[in-house]
Amino acid sequence: MAESGELLRAGDRAWIVDVTPDRIASVVVAARAQAWSALLEDVIPAARSIMFRAHASSDMRVLADNIRHLLHTTDVVEPTGRPDRETVVIPVRYDGEDLDDVARSLGMTPDEVVEAHAAAEHRVGFFGFAPGFAYIDGAPDSLKLPRRPSPRPRVGAGLVAIAGTQTVVYPGGTPGGWHLIGSTTEVLWDISAANPSRLSVGDRVIFEVVGR
Repeated sequence: MAESGELLRAGDRAWIVDVTPDRIASVVVAARAQAWSALLEDVIPAARSIMFRAHASSDMRVLADNIRHLLHTTDVVEPTGRPDRETVVIPVRYDGEDLDDVARSLGMTPDEVVEAHAAAEHRVGFFGFAPGFAYIDGAPDSLKLPRRPSPRPRVGAGLVAIAGTQTVVYPGGTPGGWHLIGSTTEVLWDISAANPSRLSVGDRVIFEVVGR
């Protein structure tokens, strides 16, 4: 997908711009480091675009100028995530109810699925669908599967699932059409915390095997 570079208005306080997936994390991290980020209420990445939401509609013109400059000067870099944590380790018990079916569909054993998933290089790509729902890129092509034909009506918190080349750790209470391969006791989404999400765009994620 080519970048259009065109900023599209989203309501009275937001701009949306198409960004190629390999640049999403770099642009988000760079935007949050700018002095003019004080104008922003939020930066919201998606799979192929970023929304920049301003505190005030009166800042939209100056914000647009700064966003355009940022897009023309930000290269693809390996983002470091939060300053205080470059890597988030998530212990996983690979006991998901779909694990055996996933292995059969891929022509692998369950142990091979676990090994391939845990050995991959994962990174948070963007958030969407529901609060705390982080799309984590990096599952290998050998594990690539479409989503389930029929989603579950409700998936509990901490269940680890795959679809395509992405992984999600369900925040809880949402429907889910991804393949459940494991679970974690790590709390990644806590609405009572000052910062509810343990993950941010660009964070490196290690899925650590703690059992089957």
